[in-house]
This record gives sequence, C-alpha cells and structure tokens, in this order.
Amino acid sequence: MHVRPKKHLGQHFLKEDAIAARIAQALTLHGGYRRVLEVGPGTGALTRHLLARTDIDLTAIEVDTESLAHLRAHHPELRLIEGDFLRLDLDALGDGPFAVIGNFPYNISTQIIFKVLEHRDRCTEVVGMFQKEVADRIRAGPGSKVYGITSVLAQAYYEVELLFHVEPGSFIPPPKVRSSVIRLRRNGTARLACDERTFHRLVKAAFNQRRKTLANALRHFPGLEGGLPADLATRRAEQLSVDAFVALAAAAGPATV
Repeated sequence: MHVRPKKHLGQHFLKEDAIAARIAQALTLHGGYRRVLEVGPGTGALTRHLLARTDIDLTAIEVDTESLAHLRAHHPELRLIEGDFLRLDLDALGDGPFAVIGNFPYNISTQIIFKVLEHRDRCTEVVGMFQKEVADRIRAGPGSKVYGITSVLAQAYYEVELLFHVEPGSFIPPPKVRSSVIRLRRNGTARLACDERTFHRLVKAAFNQRRKTLANALRHFPGLEGGLPADLATRRAEQLSVDAFVALAAAAGPATV
C-alpha cells in the first residue's frame, strides 16, 4: 500500500533504516516510563524499531488516513490512535510518566514542544527529528541569535541534547533543509522558584520586543512597573539565562489573571 507524502501535513518520510534504529534506541527510559507515544508514524520506518523494544509500551498517533491504513495492514499489533496529537487529551491515555518520540511533521514540531511543556509533570523524555533550525532554537543558550521563547521555556524544565544531524537525502521527499535529532530529558526542577504563569508571560513579553532593552520591553509588565534591577535594565532578552528570567518573574510576583 503506497502512502503519498502530503505537503500540507509536513510529511517527509525517513527512508534510512539505520537512522530510524538510532532514533528508537535513543529512548533511555528516563523518569521510569514505559508508555511511549509516537507522533506521526507515517509509513512506520521508526515504528517497527520501537515495536521491537520489549521495555516500552508503544502507542502511535496518526492523522493521515493513508498512513493509518498502511500501519494497520503492516503492524496489526500496533496500538494506534487516529487523530491530531495537538488536540489529543493525553491525560485520557492513562496515569504515570510517558515519553514522546517521532520524526515530527515539520509544520507542527514547535507546537509539539509546547504540548509537551503542558504535560511536563508526566512527560519525562522526548526524542524527535526536527528541522535543524528548530532544533537549534530549542537548545540555544543566552547570547545566541536564535535563543528565544522556545529555548527558555523548554530549558526551564528539560535538559536538551543534540544527538545527530540528518541530511535531506535520507527522506522522501527530501526537505530543503537539514534535520537534527535531539533529546529532551526532564530536569530536577519540579517547580520553578516563581509563579509559573508569570514566568511564561514574562518570557514571551521580553522576546516579543527582543530588540529593545528589558527596561523598555517590560516597562508595563505587571509587578515590574517600578523598574528593573540596574544590572538587567539595559540588557536584552537574548542575554538572560533561564535562572535570570526566573528571578525576574519572582520579583514580579504571582499573575493576577
């Protein structure tokens, strides 16, 4: 059964079996999970390697009807959910920790990270294929031009590790950019030392005006109207570490709405 890659779904099917095997083996069971959610299995290149692992319980989530038919025909033993991962109620899948893995559809890969962050108390590991520029953004540190909202929010709760790069020729159809496989593992921070809603809002406010100094970008931010500490006022968002953003959020106090 032929599955056509669909541009509107951001599908680029991995054709290199050795790469699929490396991705499957990158799951470390960090956090003690057994449940693994594969997002966008497509033709099952990664799925079959995950099914071969006896230390995990795999559920695949797919929205494409051709891929669903293909997977049901070739992997009848696979627990398969038809639907959009971004709209799925992950709490309805059961209790306990879980991991997320996939050759992620490029058009929703950043949204997948934000979905994971919503479930950070239970999602203890992520292994994913991203466009290289997206992977670079997730793992960038202060001072980098691509350091931004996704970097700070992800790194507040996860350790991010580059595993390897993948060239365009490894996919059908070949994307126009390089890809990277990264791994996120939940860090030891159960709760940030600030109001977490304030933290999220402050990070977004600071980077939404990233060319401005923090004194200007956050001049109307609730709790900081009186001004920022002198050592931060003239700096820009891209210069602040995660810990510095936490400290600013703590100074601003709890969100009122």
